[in-house]
Amino acid sequence: MEPGLTATHLKIQPGESVLVKGRVLPDAKGFSVNLGEDSQNLVLHFNPRFDCHGDMNLIVCNSKHEGVWGEEQRYSVFPFQHGEKAGITITFDTVELKVNLSNDQEIFFPNRQGLEMIRYLSVDGDFKIKVLKFFS
Repeated sequence: MEPGLTATHLKIQPGESVLVKGRVLPDAKGFSVNLGEDSQNLVLHFNPRFDCHGDMNLIVCNSKHEGVWGEEQRYSVFPFQHGEKAGITITFDTVELKVNLSNDQEIFFPNRQGLEMIRYLSVDGDFKIKVLKFFS
């Protein structure tokens, strides 16, 4: 995936949210939004796949601890379209993360590491960011 935006030294606490808005590239294969302590310790790897790693029109979520991936969770809900606007809101909690998709559907993913603060965010792949907002 193409490198995108990376933010470090964040202090996202339980109950706080991140909004990522932008446009899916016309020939997108996939993109990812990652949240965690750093690139080797992710509480959430959110990865919509149009045609990537053998998956088509599927959202794959995972976590990474000390560079080792956990077990993938796959979701067939797929509101993303090539060349279209998309919005993703991720709300952080010590138990789970809630991902609100632009079609008002939700995905829940466990906070497997019990992380108490998010310090790292990256957005990579075939997605052009227009808005990145942090809020409570």
